[in-house]
Amino acid sequence: MTNYSNSNRIRTSSGFSLIELLIVVAIILIIAAIAIPNLLRSRMSANQASAVANLRTVSTASVSYWVTYSNGYPPSLDALGGVGAVATCDAAILVDETVTSPPYQKSGYQFAYAGDQGNVAVVPPSCSNPGFIGYLATATPITNHVTGNISYCSSEPGIIHFDTTGVVAPDAPTCSSLPTLQ
Repeated sequence: MTNYSNSNRIRTSSGFSLIELLIVVAIILIIAAIAIPNLLRSRMSANQASAVANLRTVSTASVSYWVTYSNGYPPSLDALGGVGAVATCDAAILVDETVTSPPYQKSGYQFAYAGDQGNVAVVPPSCSNPGFIGYLATATPITNHVTGNISYCSSEPGIIHFDTTGVVAPDAPTCSSLPTLQ
């Protein structure tokens, strides 16, 4: 009789039942369902913050380009980048190479740069392309509501504007009419 009670004790204390395992799996799935949307929102916020920082860098670098090379604002986003030990008018090495080389994407945002208000009158001999009197730099989400949901733009005053629809500003006047970042 002792053998029977010992075998029962061993049988009842060996492992988890299927119901217990299913309950643990259900709890893990509920926690994941709560955490994943928060993770995606925080990733979008990080992408948006990175886009603002990169756009601010492009705006500041554009002014530095004008002062350094006397060629107006840069003729292209590529002119702000570049690699090598020596900066030139055509490769100023002022902005991260990821932002200034095709496909002009970083942290879930697409960057663009366009000259505005015509070219400068006198092009320095060291520059192969004339710079511009004004510019428009934009950062838009690669996939709206996934990588970000706000687009940003900046023009020659250097003020960053935003559009909560995520649409790219087509020109500097449209950009200037958008709300500004505080």
